[in-house]
Amino acid sequence: MRFVYVVLRQTCRNMLHSWKSQCMTLLTVSLSVLIFSFFFLIYSNALHIGEKLGDDLRLIVYLDEEAAPPLQEEYRHKILKFDQVDRIEFVSSQQAYKRFEHMLGDNTDVLTGVPTDFLPPSIEVYPVRTLDSLSRITRFSDYLQTLPGVLKVQYGKEWIDRFYAFIQLMRVIIILSGALLIMTTTFMVAHTIRLSLVSRQQELELLRLVGATNNYIRTPFLFEGALQGCIGASCGIGALLALFNWITLRFAGPETISQLPFIFFNWPIVCAIIGISTLLCTFGSLSAIRRFLHL
Repeated sequence: MRFVYVVLRQTCRNMLHSWKSQCMTLLTVSLSVLIFSFFFLIYSNALHIGEKLGDDLRLIVYLDEEAAPPLQEEYRHKILKFDQVDRIEFVSSQQAYKRFEHMLGDNTDVLTGVPTDFLPPSIEVYPVRTLDSLSRITRFSDYLQTLPGVLKVQYGKEWIDRFYAFIQLMRVIIILSGALLIMTTTFMVAHTIRLSLVSRQQELELLRLVGATNNYIRTPFLFEGALQGCIGASCGIGALLALFNWITLRFAGPETISQLPFIFFNWPIVCAIIGISTLLCTFGSLSAIRRFLHL
């Protein structure tokens, strides 16, 4: 217990002795965590939005004629042979006419004299709503186009392609910002610890002469790196939370924005980000100690 007290006291002393470099390191760690967490939050919310927007995602396969029950089973078998789907619905010309009539509402008089079978029959295919299914939706459409009796396959191609391209871009940005987080945290903490070691070199030599163990010399600097990572990451997450709340309140009015499921990180993700940052800073501190003290 006394060893822990001595280590913590020595750690606080080290941080106060080099408070300028400590503040710079904390600022760098906080900004790195903020940048990484910001793009990761956008990525995670984009996935949630994609799931919500995908509730009505479907491929409409227009047929040249009504499909009899045996032909429906053949269509169903060929569709499921390509990929798993949520459900398959066969819509006759009469059902399509009733849907269109319901959509018109009070303007159904425009259909006066129009035959009830003027709309082609169709198959509505609802794919499983996952990010992987979005990437295969174009190939799925091309496959459905090859089925016999198919006139046209229609789906939300433009927004799906744009959304998937956005997700791919966010993945690249997250990887780059993660690499930035690793490099900046380890380098800045190692640099700060190295400065502290240089300023206290004579004191550390005296500690060795009076019999101080390697753990006694090394542990305060490891605690220092861990504290820098923990405090810096906490500040970065706190800044991101403040920014998230400001954006949420700022754009709470429009219905198109308020209906989208924007959510902040849950506690396991927050703890994981802080823990990883703490480990990276501890590793940076350990690398500086090994190079300088040869421990």
